[in-house]
Amino acid sequence: MAKEFAIIETGGKQYLVEEGSTVKIEKIKGAHEVGGKVVFENVLLVDNGKDATTIGTPYISGAKVSGEIKKIGRAKKVTVIKYKAKSNYFKKRGHRQPFFEVKITKLA
Repeated sequence: MAKEFAIIETGGKQYLVEEGSTVKIEKIKGAHEVGGKVVFENVLLVDNGKDATTIGTPYISGAKVSGEIKKIGRAKKVTVIKYKAKSNYFKKRGHRQPFFEVKITKLA
């Protein structure tokens, strides 16, 4: 038996989600905390798992995907080094990308 799923867009990326699945997404602006609710309104595709697939142009009007924030964190550090030989040029920078871990609760 096929499961119901949707494709949502957030943070400039697209994610395939199912009810009960956990997704690691880009940080969303605004005041959010662990346990808070989040609603994704940019739904690109919905499949009910049986016979109907709805494709948006580009989004499906009225479709929403709800989730709950399970974790707020930052990814592992990425080190960026810029170096030019024989010119005394060396730059070293680190970056940790913030993320939200969201559990999908409802596809509507």
